[in-house]
Amino acid sequence: MRIGAIADDITGATDLCLMLTRAGFRTVQVMGVPEPDQRLPDADAIVIALKSRSINAEMAVDMSCAAARSLLDAGAEQLLFKYCSTFDSTDEGNIGPVTAALMDVVGAPLAIACPSFPEAGRTTYKGHLFVGDQLLSDSPLKDHPLNPMRDSNLVRVLQRQTALSVGLVQIGTIWQGAEVLRQEFAARQAIGQRILIVDTLTEADLRTIGAACEGMALVTGGSGIALGLAANFVAAGKVTPWQAPRRMAAPAGRSVVLAGSCSAATLGQIEQARAAGLPLLAVDAEGLAAGRATAAELASWAIAQPAASTPLIYSSAPPDTLRGIQHRLGQHEAGQMIEATLAEVARRLRDAGFARFLIAGGETSGAVVAALGVTTLHIGPEIAPGVPWTRSEGGADLALALKSGNFGAPDFFLKAWDLLEPEPVDV
Repeated sequence: MRIGAIADDITGATDLCLMLTRAGFRTVQVMGVPEPDQRLPDADAIVIALKSRSINAEMAVDMSCAAARSLLDAGAEQLLFKYCSTFDSTDEGNIGPVTAALMDVVGAPLAIACPSFPEAGRTTYKGHLFVGDQLLSDSPLKDHPLNPMRDSNLVRVLQRQTALSVGLVQIGTIWQGAEVLRQEFAARQAIGQRILIVDTLTEADLRTIGAACEGMALVTGGSGIALGLAANFVAAGKVTPWQAPRRMAAPAGRSVVLAGSCSAATLGQIEQARAAGLPLLAVDAEGLAAGRATAAELASWAIAQPAASTPLIYSSAPPDTLRGIQHRLGQHEAGQMIEATLAEVARRLRDAGFARFLIAGGETSGAVVAALGVTTLHIGPEIAPGVPWTRSEGGADLALALKSGNFGAPDFFLKAWDLLEPEPVDV
């Protein structure tokens, strides 16, 4: 294993797996902290998917450090702590505490923080994170139901989370090349800075930053930074590049979309699916809370749709509606109820012969994968930047697309299925 990664949610882990696969790494995703006697798969990179983004910081630190030790014990040469490209983390959030703890685990005097993913429109300039041409604090992410991002200055955001000194390396330094950037890292370390936000505007910048991080024990950031890190191992002859197939054989069975994300992108994808005539059913959150609606009824509705159709069950709602639900039911209580409901729906549909699942939302994906008993994912073709098809190991044999709420074009729910083909049958 060359790169061992810890991701703070399941869709982020899958996104990272896709980037590593794109860079030529044979990559496997593992769900949750491995058991002490669990043997990790043979691969160029292992990505451990946690559900630690929005939990208590102390719990997130414990889980992340346990995952890191399992990766190091399995021979990982470099650790990567992966979080959202929109730096999903409030002032009480976990990026700072987990980064500091992982630095202690590996004895790292310095780490970088590079959340940028230019291909998906996430860039950093003068320390400010942009979503497209909007500051993060002006984008729809300001209304995230769990981690609203009201400050785009990542130096300020991260410094509020950690006692370690946080600095900024601006784009002009990155443009001078990897060797100058390495020298800048050393100079910042010499004056006591421990975590450095790095500006990033293009994929070329990511590759320069990755090259400058060769040999760095710990790197933190979004999935994009993996391209440069992986290139170091390929250039050194430690990895023979591998190319993932453009299409994926999928198990026979019916298809379904379960959407729990309330992001603007997912809301647009639902409307596109509605316009295209997909059968849609909205989850009645207050009905669930009052006992008027159940997961069994939602699953029965999907099962009753024509076998060739792709039913879509969604709890997604625009910000004003969502705030009203959270006010009446409680923010975390509402979220946990919806996750548990969609997870139970997924389990019932699997038992009824559904084998192809497209899940929208990180928290929803984590709950669904746990309910389905999936332990390992093998990475397949790329549907959209940050989202591949995967095939499960552990539990039932399933095709799974786990989509971060913010990712994908408006027709994502319609076009994703084009990359699947029937599994070959022995004759």
